[in-house]
Amino acid sequence: MTDLKPQQIVSELDRYIIGQQNAKKSVAIALRNRWRRRHVEPDLRDEIAPKNIILIGPTGVGKTEIARRLARLTDSPFFKVEASKFTEVGYVGRDVESMVRDLLEMTINQLKIREQEAVQPKAKEMAEERVLDMLLPETGASTPVQRQQPHAAGTDSESGTARQGTSASATREKLRRMLKDGKLDHRPVEIETQDKSTPMMEIFSNSGMEEMGINFKDMLGGLMPRGSSRKRRTTVAEAIEILTQEEAQQLVDMDKVTKDAIEKVEQSGIIFLDEIDKITAGQGGGQGPDVSREGVQRDLLPIVEGSTVTTKRGPVQTDHILFMASGAFHTNRPSDLIPELQGRFPIRVELDSLGKGDFVRILTEPQNALLLQYIALLRTEGIDLSFADEAVDEIAGFAETVNNETENIGARRLHTLMEHLLADLLFEAPDTAEKNIVIDRAFVNEKLRDVRQDQDLSRYIL
Repeated sequence: MTDLKPQQIVSELDRYIIGQQNAKKSVAIALRNRWRRRHVEPDLRDEIAPKNIILIGPTGVGKTEIARRLARLTDSPFFKVEASKFTEVGYVGRDVESMVRDLLEMTINQLKIREQEAVQPKAKEMAEERVLDMLLPETGASTPVQRQQPHAAGTDSESGTARQGTSASATREKLRRMLKDGKLDHRPVEIETQDKSTPMMEIFSNSGMEEMGINFKDMLGGLMPRGSSRKRRTTVAEAIEILTQEEAQQLVDMDKVTKDAIEKVEQSGIIFLDEIDKITAGQGGGQGPDVSREGVQRDLLPIVEGSTVTTKRGPVQTDHILFMASGAFHTNRPSDLIPELQGRFPIRVELDSLGKGDFVRILTEPQNALLLQYIALLRTEGIDLSFADEAVDEIAGFAETVNNETENIGARRLHTLMEHLLADLLFEAPDTAEKNIVIDRAFVNEKLRDVRQDQDLSRYIL
């Protein structure tokens, strides 16, 4: 799906996210530009930099969900991190380069799992052969026939060996058929596995538990005791599962996986910087614990501009990684960022606040709509749950009211409301005799009456 057209991308996002058409259009264009760049002549390809995006809007309007769904659509390496977790170099905390290292490690793990799944059939065959070797140990060069007739003619000895080999082969084939049919699943067997436990060594530095320039674990690996093999008694079925994973790991070429992961991160990686408004100099005036906020921006600048980050897997270039940032910007503006960093986020999209009509659509329209989730959950208890249109309208109206009167947390308010609304039903579901339940307006008003009348209670509960 990496060659989707912008309209197709927006249509796919519409299946999960309500509204926010401007934001969807912007990310669709950014994604399509990646496809266009790959088809540009090589001389110009490296000169085309991604157009990074800042999504501006209150919490719960879909900023993170847009980025996450976009990454899933295109199978792009995606990493989300809160910008407020970073500290300037020299202060205790996470350094900004760690997000690139984390993105690479995540991508390597994903590609490794896919490679293991691809070789699973071959690995299972190898595991089954190892189990057959345990169930039917190979006979030595000295056969019983040879021991009983030491002075027999060569032809007799050879024929005896051939007969024994044929018999062993037939027995092995018989065991193989029984193994395939599952008739040996519960037979006990003793396997030898690698004990991978290694001593724990923690190194504290100014960058916390970050990976440092020298990988001490690898450097001191020769001094640490290697994992020793140990015997384990288990069933044939479990032995095949354990040995299959062991064989799959050995069949995967980790050098190729690492190389592919680095290329994938460099060419199609997406890093989502949430809460970027929390590191602006406009908050706190650079005093106390917030003294490094502007320093974090300066540390971010070379990575967003394009630089080489050193990792234990090799250097990673960030020139073509797409950076998406988001923030509510309640008390400040994007212009409060340092000018150099502002210039690296040329696209700015303001997301709309959500109202009653949006909440009705969020509850009912998306493929993963909240009402569908609760209906599916209660179906596991044998309960057929349904919602009347008037009830959905009432829930949406109440969510809008609470957001206006308390803190506006967008669509997340619906999760809180639904849990409070259905709490008793979810608790009593396993024992209730009524299997067809319809949620109507009266039910909603009854469950939310106390919260609606008591504003202090509303603030506390919702």
